[in-house]
Amino acid sequence: MNLEKGCSIVWEQCMGLQPGERALIITDEARLHLGQALYAKARQLGAQALLIQMPVAKVSGEEPPAAVAAAMLEADVIVCPTTESITHTNARINAVKKGARIATMPGITDEMFEAGPITADYQEVERLSRLYAELLSQAQSCRIITGGCHELILNLAGRKGVISSGVYREPGLAGNLPSGEAYIAPLEDGADGEFLVDGSIVGVGALTEPVIITVQKGQITGIAGKEAALAEKAIPDNTLSRTIGELGIGTNRMARVTGIILEDEKIYGSVHVAFGTNTSFGGIIKASSHIDCVTLKPEVYLDGRLVIKDGKLLATDETL
Repeated sequence: MNLEKGCSIVWEQCMGLQPGERALIITDEARLHLGQALYAKARQLGAQALLIQMPVAKVSGEEPPAAVAAAMLEADVIVCPTTESITHTNARINAVKKGARIATMPGITDEMFEAGPITADYQEVERLSRLYAELLSQAQSCRIITGGCHELILNLAGRKGVISSGVYREPGLAGNLPSGEAYIAPLEDGADGEFLVDGSIVGVGALTEPVIITVQKGQITGIAGKEAALAEKAIPDNTLSRTIGELGIGTNRMARVTGIILEDEKIYGSVHVAFGTNTSFGGIIKASSHIDCVTLKPEVYLDGRLVIKDGKLLATDETL
């Protein structure tokens, strides 16, 4: 594998880019070489390609500049190798409503293209992501046990699970790339308990010591552990940014802990809980950020049914 081959996988296998389509690559100073490689491959495949470089965003979930948002409304296919995430922005939501196919790639690295999660078996990733998204849609509640004794209860009633398989070939499909997760927006006031994070946190990176986050009625009320100060700094100190926004389940066997949330939250058998913006997938929170917190080997129950244990996804198609 090399960078060019990874670009081919992105455009041909994942996005289904066709000659003549309007392809938009959005990047920033830190990921410019990846944007340029994707641009060159899109041109080679016969697309009407446009590359836009913008400043590095201050925080994950920040809206891109107005000119970038406007360009997104005119594209057929959009790929975004950026430092921070634009996945949960109004710009992405509006472009999807116009039928764009979008892959967001916050924190993407050369290694992910060459030997990491871009190289996964995306048939399996799609199957597992679809299965667990359906289970989330059916569930009324989720119980997560981390570290053997920390329990977090989330209310999922009335919310729909979302598939992020990394395959976005139809108009209006969007998600991360590399990908591999099923996720849902819990009820914003319906989360209570403790969640031990031992993988990574957006803005902190890979953790060397676990962080314990206490939640009451959907709000963070405490953060403990040796790296608590770093977590406190990473999560903006306002009500919306500290409201429960997402529950996600990783389904990509090639993903490993790197400190980059794009890969970490896709780790097979992991769970991530995020705080902040969730309007792009069925929630009501529009904050200045979306901060994911990953735990690696949780015990997860949906309506009392054990579906994840010790890093293994236990559900099968017969479970539905």
